[in-house]
Amino acid sequence: MTAGTISIAGAGGDEIEAYFAAPAGAGPYGAVVLIHHMPGYDRWSKEVARRFAADGYLALLPNLYSREAPGADPDDAAALARKRGGVPDQRLVGDVGGAADHLRRLPTSNGKVAVIGHCSGGRQAVLAGCNLQLQGVVDCYGAFVTGTPPADYPLPVTGLEDQLANLSCPVLGMFGVEDSRPSPEDVATLDRLLTEHGVAHEFHSYDGAGHGFFATDRPSYRQQQAVDGYARIADFFARTIG
Repeated sequence: MTAGTISIAGAGGDEIEAYFAAPAGAGPYGAVVLIHHMPGYDRWSKEVARRFAADGYLALLPNLYSREAPGADPDDAAALARKRGGVPDQRLVGDVGGAADHLRRLPTSNGKVAVIGHCSGGRQAVLAGCNLQLQGVVDCYGAFVTGTPPADYPLPVTGLEDQLANLSCPVLGMFGVEDSRPSPEDVATLDRLLTEHGVAHEFHSYDGAGHGFFATDRPSYRQQQAVDGYARIADFFARTIG
């Protein structure tokens, strides 16, 4: 594969940093926009992008904190972004849309794009799917896709209940039974709403796992659940963009 840092046009035409990984062949390949988790544009997120390239997909990871802290350490950039209220929803949609457009224009692309996000990126993946024409959405334990954050929550996040009917592609949800954001009750609510709106979806909730069970560099990592989860993600991508 080839992998490295590039620049793409994000929301409002802003030039933002992104990490691109791709198979070395001529394609055509399906494409994946990876939305990083709240801790930021970090080493683990880049490793996930390379994983998808190894699986045969074009993978693009936009740095959502490019404007707040260009070139900064991921932890510092994430802290500054949180201090400034996080990534606004409209800007997120514009950045993901720019990433999807970049991927579709590549000569090795088959024109199909899915989006996947972890943690805050899970909610943002659903948000992108409600506002962009995509072929698939993978929500990995995204909090507040439904429901209202507590009054002391540090970011101005709202639920997406009023947008879910706009989803025009299938959704894969990966959740931990021991998670509290989203809780099993939150997952059940999202399942019910997507069913009512006729949105094709499949959810998998893992016993013994909480928030962040895919994150290999964190104590929350759960190897067995993550391996099974990646197998289900691979199957979903093969069916939607492969």
